[in-house]
Amino acid sequence: QVQLVESGGGLVQAGGSLRLSCAAPRHIFSTGVMRWYRQAPGKQRELVAGITSEDTTNYGDSVKGRFTISRDNAKNTVYLQMNSLKPEDTALYRCYAEWSDPWGTPYDYWGQGTQVTVSS
Repeated sequence: QVQLVESGGGLVQAGGSLRLSCAAPRHIFSTGVMRWYRQAPGKQRELVAGITSEDTTNYGDSVKGRFTISRDNAKNTVYLQMNSLKPEDTALYRCYAEWSDPWGTPYDYWGQGTQVTVSS
C-alpha cells in the first residue's frame, strides 16, 4: 500500500527551528514531485514548498528566505528545514507526492501530517 510518512513536528518558540521529514516509496520519490502543504484551523490549505526530481524548488511567499526544501535520493526522503519560525507558521504540515505511471496517468498521495506549533 502506498503511503507517505512524516516526522519532525513539535512545539518550538518563536525564532527557533525545526526539520520535517517525509519518506516515500522509491518509484514515487525518484520520478515524482514532492510538496509540503500546511493548514491551520479556519484557514485554507496553502503550499509551503515543492521540489521536482530535477531539484527545481518553489516556495510560498510567506516562507521565502526562512524555509528550505531538499531531497535525499538515497533515503527516498524529502526534508523541510524551517528557520526563524513565527507563531503564524503554526499548522498541520502534510507531505504530498504527485506521480505519473508509464501511460501518463497522474496519481496523488498524502501523508497523515505532523503538527508544528510555534509559541510567542
